[in-house]
Amino acid sequence: MQLLLLLFSLFVLIQIIYLGLYLFAIYKHQPLAQSPPKPVSVIVCAHNEEENLRALIPLLLSQKYPEFEVIVVDDRSDDGSVDFLRNFEHPQLRKVRIDYRPDHIAGKKFALTLGIKAAKFDWLLLTDADCRPKTDHWINTMSKCFSDNTSIVLGYSPYTKSAGFLNLFIRYESLFTAIQYLCLAILGKPYMGVGRNLAYRKSLFFDNKGFRSHLDVVGGDDDLFINETSSSTNVEVCIGEEAIMYTRPKVNWNDFFHQKIRHLAAGKNYKFSDKVILGLFHISLVGSWLIFVPLMAVSNTIYVPLSILLMKSILLIWLFNTASRKLGEPFEAWKVPFLDFIFSIYYLVAGLVALQTNKIRWKKT
Repeated sequence: MQLLLLLFSLFVLIQIIYLGLYLFAIYKHQPLAQSPPKPVSVIVCAHNEEENLRALIPLLLSQKYPEFEVIVVDDRSDDGSVDFLRNFEHPQLRKVRIDYRPDHIAGKKFALTLGIKAAKFDWLLLTDADCRPKTDHWINTMSKCFSDNTSIVLGYSPYTKSAGFLNLFIRYESLFTAIQYLCLAILGKPYMGVGRNLAYRKSLFFDNKGFRSHLDVVGGDDDLFINETSSSTNVEVCIGEEAIMYTRPKVNWNDFFHQKIRHLAAGKNYKFSDKVILGLFHISLVGSWLIFVPLMAVSNTIYVPLSILLMKSILLIWLFNTASRKLGEPFEAWKVPFLDFIFSIYYLVAGLVALQTNKIRWKKT
């Protein structure tokens, strides 16, 4: 019993250290002074996304920003999006059509590469067809971090809120992931970005030969590229209500699980140091809950493990409440301790599956 209590205490202590560092980063972050506006190429890759494109493109073209273009890459669509794009004319809208994909490159990476090649401007701002900017100042807000010393800007893309436990869990998991990658970037250890709300320089892309090092990996067009090209000095974090790009969540567990397996599988290609940092956190998370249940059954006094867990829960609620509000999308922080337990089970299962996964697709390839 003493050994279980010692291991439990160690795992929770590791969690508290990480959560404390994330909270410190949230309070530490200060927005940069706005730099002069720079022209921006917004890039959207889409496959059979007629409904989403009809909603998204007008929102992008109505953004209040002095100079930008919107590039839509139609990746072998065979639905109504083909005719929609053909008939939609706007001076700031440019269209790239893909009719084939080389065998040696994953689908979305090929589409994104062609979109980047077509871009007129050095600063690229990426999002997906199923996303929606919260305001018409999205481009302007993200561009405030475009400076001479910056090559990458990380944004936040929460999922839209709806009824049901699946939606609650998806929003929790997405917020938790955002807290991790944004806070570590603030602390000088960037390791990933999310392609739904991400900016970087066209020159950075070509100087690093694009996705060459992971062409055959499905996924990773955002996180693996940022993992490879980011440093402690070339990344800025842009957060706040006007920087939000909403995303439509999955509506069933199977689709959500497949999506997360793809994301976790790409993580196998992260730098070793990043895998250690992330692995230690998630091992301590899963380990603490795996030990807590038997510890409660055999402990002579339940007050010690409960007190330790309470300390972590208070810090977790504090972190989620503070971070979500600063990110511009408040979350029901009082639900976090329960979701933390569910997340540990989910991560254990999803992580084991991802380790065994070799073939994953981006829609139709």
